[in-house]
This record gives sequence, C-alpha cells and structure tokens, in this order.
Amino acid sequence: MKREKTNRAGRTPAARVAYAAVFIALALIFSYVETLIPVNFAIPGIKLGLANLVIMVGLFLMPVGEVLLISVARILLVGFLFGNGASIMYSLAGGLLSFAVMLLLLKLTDLSIFGISICGGAAHNIGQLIVAALIVQNFKMVYYLPVLLAAGVVTGALIGILAGRIVPVLHKIAG
Repeated sequence: MKREKTNRAGRTPAARVAYAAVFIALALIFSYVETLIPVNFAIPGIKLGLANLVIMVGLFLMPVGEVLLISVARILLVGFLFGNGASIMYSLAGGLLSFAVMLLLLKLTDLSIFGISICGGAAHNIGQLIVAALIVQNFKMVYYLPVLLAAGVVTGALIGILAGRIVPVLHKIAG
C-alpha cells in the first residue's frame, strides 16, 4: 500500500498535540499489555513489539516529526515505567534505527506497508544488537544475529499485517 497524502490543513496545533497524546497513550497501553502476555521465546530480548503498531500506523497517517516524537516519548516512558537505563538504551538504538529504515523505505521505494514493517522489525533487532555488543565489548554477539533477524521478520510481519488492515480504515474515517 502506497502512502496517501493526508489533508492536515484543518488540524490546529492543539489537535496535533491531542493526536500525538492519543498515539503515545496507545503505545503505552500496548507495551503494558505485552508485559502481561505470557509468551516466552526462550531467547532474551525478543518481544512481540505491539507498541510498534502505533509507530507503523503513524508513519502512514501523520507528519514524520510527530511520529518520531511519539516513538522517542514511548521508548522513554516505557523504559521508565517497565524497564531500566539499559532497556532504554537498547530500545532507543533499535527504535531509532528501525524508524530511520522504515522512513527511508517509505520515501524511496514502493515497498508495501507489510515489507516496510518487516524491514523495521529486523532493523530494530540489529540496532539493539549493536548497542549490546558495544556495551559488553564482545563482538561475538554477532552470532546471535540470525536468531534476532528471524524474530524481527516474524514480529515485523505480524505488525505489518495489522497495520495494513488498520491504515485503510483510518484513511476512510479521516476522509
């Protein structure tokens, strides 16, 4: 699905703040729900990434700067609420690399929302692995890359399927 131009002329600054707040709240709720799901992949650091659905949908509906702000705010808030300093570093690295990759693919290719999401999931895990290798100063962690890439592809595909169903509905609602 190609990104459609949206008419933002009617959105006041207050409306833009309200949309961003709703998206941040949804991302926080999804992050909390994810902590309640008893899914153990037996591999440290692998999660479903439900909150990334909000970022994926935002990329197709909102200005890029607002989505970046939502992404960073979500990572920081989730880190402070459910994690620690290390989890914030890993999440920021993965989230920012994922965001950059998805934005580049969105702007420079005709890749579908599904394909962009898969690449974003893989990039997220690569970003986290790079930070982990730098922190522990052990670059043998690269052996963990195939497992992380597989997980990123699977979770990215799931998020891509959901986003592919949500974005057209929200486009219709927005008119």
